[in-house]
Amino acid sequence: MQLLTNHSTRKSNIRHVTSTFCLVASLFTAFQAQADELLVRAQEIHDRVITLDTHVDISVDNFTEEVNYLTSPRTQVDLPRMEAGGLDAAFFIVYVGQGPLTEEGYSTAYDSAIAKFDAIHWMTKELAPDRIALALTPKDVRDIARSGRKVALIGVENAYPIGLDIANIARFAERGARYMSLAHNGHSQFSDSNTGEIREGGMRYGGLSELGREAIAEMNRLGIMIDLSHPSKAATLQTIALSRAPVIASHSSARGLEDNPRNMDDEQLLALKANGGVIQTVAFRGYLNGKKHAAWRKEYDALMREVGKEMGVTVVTDRRQVFMMPPAARAEYLASIQPVIDRIANTPEALSAPPVDVADFVDHIDYLVAKIGIDHVGISSDFDGGGGVQGWDDADETFNVTLELVKRGYTEAEIDKLWSGNLLRVMGQVQAIAAQVQQQSIAEVAQSNQ
Repeated sequence: MQLLTNHSTRKSNIRHVTSTFCLVASLFTAFQAQADELLVRAQEIHDRVITLDTHVDISVDNFTEEVNYLTSPRTQVDLPRMEAGGLDAAFFIVYVGQGPLTEEGYSTAYDSAIAKFDAIHWMTKELAPDRIALALTPKDVRDIARSGRKVALIGVENAYPIGLDIANIARFAERGARYMSLAHNGHSQFSDSNTGEIREGGMRYGGLSELGREAIAEMNRLGIMIDLSHPSKAATLQTIALSRAPVIASHSSARGLEDNPRNMDDEQLLALKANGGVIQTVAFRGYLNGKKHAAWRKEYDALMREVGKEMGVTVVTDRRQVFMMPPAARAEYLASIQPVIDRIANTPEALSAPPVDVADFVDHIDYLVAKIGIDHVGISSDFDGGGGVQGWDDADETFNVTLELVKRGYTEAEIDKLWSGNLLRVMGQVQAIAAQVQQQSIAEVAQSNQ
């Protein structure tokens, strides 16, 4: 009798295990089907919307016959990467660092800016006009994207190269500039920088200078979007109050999540919303989660030095020191450490601290959408200027942003707004207001001549 009972029990246990296994297998199959369905849906959305990144830095050294955006230089963005990742459009940046407020400083900066304008035009007109074209209006963006080509736009980071001649703003507009910030790291002739919060002995003007106020009126007249990502908080609020058109923050995140002066606090965000503008959330590790990034960076730098020593390569972990190298020396250095970077990338388990990733980036999008609404938030990377997170560390990983948005329940219409719709709306409004301002000016001139 006992034998029968044990046999019966064993059969029951077997049936139970088999049933459990079948249930787990069924659940796994269902989960995998849902995951596959989500992936397909995200890819379809990604393919349909226009993905636009409002901040990609460039170096003129990558716009030559030998090294360019077809030959895949050591950059986070080039044409093959844009095509692989489905990044449809990017603002390529005419950036000149802040220098002395002297005639010589302005002249040197102007020449540097013109060289970057020329590089972008060379890419779109001579290097690869069949693969990328320059857009000047929202309609251009849509038409070029529809043609299957990538879209280049031009933003100016730091108005310092304008010098003291406001007429240079029109010259930059003629060359294709469609947004411009009045300052960068350091106070310019136009505006205080947010860096005044932490260095440079405080602020210079208490916001905008008189020349800065003139520049705002001129950008409104010309249809150039005003970028608030680097000026001080006071300058930002004064700009919003003065501007007749909506403004943008081309690459900033939420100070409510990461207390960094490069991010916008809630007061600035609400002013931006009232103005009708848009903040382009930036995938810059230190602006998303500074504490998390610092812990990861400490481990990563130590490992870079250790592996570099093993491989006979000198590693410089001070990024500012690398940035200040002459272009040729910097390129040579970056090439020398690439084998070290590759080796570490192939052994991610060597680092225990997690890196800032796409989820951290979209956390800021979530915060901004909750604070000021879906119509006032966009996306930027700051690629090749320090930006990039795990999962979106170059243009060929762009789909991962869309995927994370889909995972969090954003609809296609909302994702379209975040990727490009909001920015193109603001761009169109800025240009429409400029047309009105110009008509008013013509009418005023005609009236004064009567």
